[in-house]
Amino acid sequence: MRKFLTLLFCILNFLTQAQKSSNQGIIINLAEFNKKTAIVDWLYKYDIVAWMTSDSAMAQDKKEVAKMGKEWFCFQDKSDVWHAVYGKYDHGTFNQVFHFTLDKTLKIKRISDRIDTLMLNTYSRALITANKKYAVFKDSLHNVTFSQYIKQNPDKTFSVWILPAFQKANYVVYGGEFIYTIDQTGTTVLKDDSYYQGRLRGFKVETKPRTIMIDYSELENPTLGAIFFVWSYKKYFQNIYIECAHSKSTAIKDENEVYTWVHTEK
Repeated sequence: MRKFLTLLFCILNFLTQAQKSSNQGIIINLAEFNKKTAIVDWLYKYDIVAWMTSDSAMAQDKKEVAKMGKEWFCFQDKSDVWHAVYGKYDHGTFNQVFHFTLDKTLKIKRISDRIDTLMLNTYSRALITANKKYAVFKDSLHNVTFSQYIKQNPDKTFSVWILPAFQKANYVVYGGEFIYTIDQTGTTVLKDDSYYQGRLRGFKVETKPRTIMIDYSELENPTLGAIFFVWSYKKYFQNIYIECAHSKSTAIKDENEVYTWVHTEK
């Protein structure tokens, strides 16, 4: 599994350039779609970093683990090295417990470097603000596990994505994605791009891969969450099609293990 993840993480560095979008006839807003796939590529990397470093965090001394809260996050530095910071935001301050780095070979290293206090506090507040906004849906989604992702934008605002994670009993679900733009102080929601179908739908991952369809037929274009679903779970299924009002989209793997997005008219 580790060898597989190492190869996966390395190819992600050029995957955005390698993948193509084939547009046969109509179909969708391709510029919008490509913008979303670029975000999805980044979220997919973030997911790997979060998954691997959270395992490392939970393996640390239990007294230290007990100090952790829900405000942990990952980020890339100017050298494209990934960092994961774990701690707890309490009384206006983020108290750092663990700081890990992850290089391109997936080597995890715990370091003692302290992150800038302003950065820790604003990231934490942005996560808290997004989760307060999302909280109105939690009662209807209490049995579903979600993952959270955060990135600071060039204008210093924050984007926060709250997306369904891989569920217990090998289920994958779709239909709910909560996406917020938060101001640079981390306290105010500036934009809400969430999409929720009122209920989640899903599939069980089985030993024999099969073709599935995720239904977004009321929309003209695939949502970011739909694209993320395909990209995250494509290895578990023979094909995953996103069905929109007038099109179907899927990612197809060629003989070189490179995926191409293909959009066809319904």
